[in-house]
Amino acid sequence: MITSLDPITVTGNPGKAPTVKADWPIKIAKTTSKVLNAGSGRTVDASATINVNYVGINARTGKSFDSSFSRGSATSFSLDQVVTGFKKGLQGKKVGDRVLVMMPGTDAYDSQGGASQVGINKGDSLIFVVEIKGTSYKTAEGTAVTPAAGLPGVTVKKNIPEVKIGSAKKPASLVVQPLIKGEGRKVTAKDVIQVKYRTWSWADDDLIEDGYDGNGVSGQMSGVIEGWKKGLVGQPVGSRVMLIVPPDLAYPKGNSTPSIAKGDTLVYVIDILFADEASS
Repeated sequence: MITSLDPITVTGNPGKAPTVKADWPIKIAKTTSKVLNAGSGRTVDASATINVNYVGINARTGKSFDSSFSRGSATSFSLDQVVTGFKKGLQGKKVGDRVLVMMPGTDAYDSQGGASQVGINKGDSLIFVVEIKGTSYKTAEGTAVTPAAGLPGVTVKKNIPEVKIGSAKKPASLVVQPLIKGEGRKVTAKDVIQVKYRTWSWADDDLIEDGYDGNGVSGQMSGVIEGWKKGLVGQPVGSRVMLIVPPDLAYPKGNSTPSIAKGDTLVYVIDILFADEASS
């Protein structure tokens, strides 16, 4: 049983699959992590969605059981969807960090009886070398943009946007108005995105959908309404965008949940927290 990561040697340059050596088998009692190469990017939140390259090693055998390097591309997932040790090891780290993480079976696959399909037995400690390439935002961040004249008014209270349509003239076509311009990668039509958003009905100026709680929602761009597809592609991650979407690009026949009347124009304010190309 080891108590630190000193007995583990990691060689190879960042960006390439590392070589991990130790006197196998080894075990550890508590999830432990160490930054091998320090980055200077955004800090990874406990429930963040991250984009990483990684290799996983079974510390009983010294053999790799999973590697994004071997698949040829980085991968993205929420830290709420991975084994506990992976989350413990990466939260608080920074984008650009290369991190060595070792976890006991209790923080890995013991609760599932192991993972026999990849040779992991109950009780096996696991090692990961992870390169953090990106992490989600908690809220929009960037440069404020002054909206064009004649649009609904947007105010922000405790970082939650409010829209007042008031006397604004309803547009006949899609309006895309950035409110904050982020500095992340630009959204593409092939992406999975994570957003926080709110929806208002133009007809009665009412808030009809509120998705600003928690970490927001995730989905593929291929599955969103046409107004979002047209309005969000090309917007940088970190941005806050107001979309005014006519019914032909939203719900021309209306909708039950959320309740939207036939022919209603919708106003969205959307924080783009994360985007990455969907896995094929």
